[in-house]
Amino acid sequence: MEISRLSALTELASGIAHELNQPLGAIATFAQAGELLLNRAQPLVDETLGVLRQINDAALSAGEGIHRIRRLFDQYPSSRSTCQIPELIDELTPALECYAERIGGELHLEISPGLPAVIADRLRIQHVLVTLVQNACDASALCEAAPKIGISTSSDRYMVEISVWDSGPGVPASAQRQLFRPFFTTKQHGTGLGLASSRAIVEAHEGTMGFENLSCGGSRFWFRLPLASSLRD
Repeated sequence: MEISRLSALTELASGIAHELNQPLGAIATFAQAGELLLNRAQPLVDETLGVLRQINDAALSAGEGIHRIRRLFDQYPSSRSTCQIPELIDELTPALECYAERIGGELHLEISPGLPAVIADRLRIQHVLVTLVQNACDASALCEAAPKIGISTSSDRYMVEISVWDSGPGVPASAQRQLFRPFFTTKQHGTGLGLASSRAIVEAHEGTMGFENLSCGGSRFWFRLPLASSLRD
């Protein structure tokens, strides 16, 4: 009974932290991106307006936080629609590029043309992508070489795959088995909820998530989502 209660409380705490921190974290990220865009020698006004729209969307989402918490524990589906992964990535690109620039890095995009559509909750999948890129930047910043972070996509007959790779030190063997556990973190000030909530989101979409250390150094985190056509069959 105590184990079941502890497990339920862990999931509840993870859900609350995720649902409330997601829009607030997005607001902070986009605000930082907007500041960087305007502080350039030649301010990028159009890009900043796009970032401000993202802040507005995230602020509206924050108002629905309590309702979204309830959805984690009932049978009602989250807000999902047919989505194009390149569009979701494109919306986030200005903020993600600025996040990489803050550590002196560069964001590389390798987006496959003609990717099939998926059915997804746009904000939740974007939350997963932001979490992975932030983690990649944190890892890359630990190395002396110029940080590199990349996003790539691919697909097969059944799934679309989104990968985020970095030039960091890779995932230590001691952390690999616990990496997706709630509250486990290798960061000094980490919450241990980013990867746990991200995997929960992906699995709620009937997808999978994993990682690997790269032979050339660094690591690659990936998640796969089923094609919209396969969910309708």
